[in-house]
Amino acid sequence: MTTRFVQARRLALAIPALLLGGAYIAQYGFGLPPCEMCWWQRYPLFAAIALALLAHIAPPRGFWVALAALAIVISGIIGAFHAGVEYGWWQGLTACSRPMGSGGGSALDDLMNAPLVRCDQAPWSLMGISLAGWNALISTFAGLGIFGLLGLREQA
Repeated sequence: MTTRFVQARRLALAIPALLLGGAYIAQYGFGLPPCEMCWWQRYPLFAAIALALLAHIAPPRGFWVALAALAIVISGIIGAFHAGVEYGWWQGLTACSRPMGSGGGSALDDLMNAPLVRCDQAPWSLMGISLAGWNALISTFAGLGIFGLLGLREQA
């Protein structure tokens, strides 16, 4: 295995793990519950981690890394769509969701007492870029970078 392939394989595991870690820190550490579109961005990252782990144990290893990179880019595309909804550039596809399952009460009570998590309002931003926007930037460029590492051949 080449050094660039090993780097690509490590990044394919580290990038989605760090992005999901940041999302969970924002959710549980800073009280920013995810909206429905936030969850959409997480699903490809979960898949990318599984694919990157598969690349450590099953051939063809490059294929699994490439699929992980594709999943990371897909998360970025979803993040870009979500950021566009937050900035009012276009409409979202669904209504915003409410978190469920406080336990002990009925589902109706959970719905009535849960805070509304809006998909079209950014709860936090850094330098004018929302969390969805940061995910779009990081995921897209990182995923494309992994593809770049896979495509490069080391000089002999």
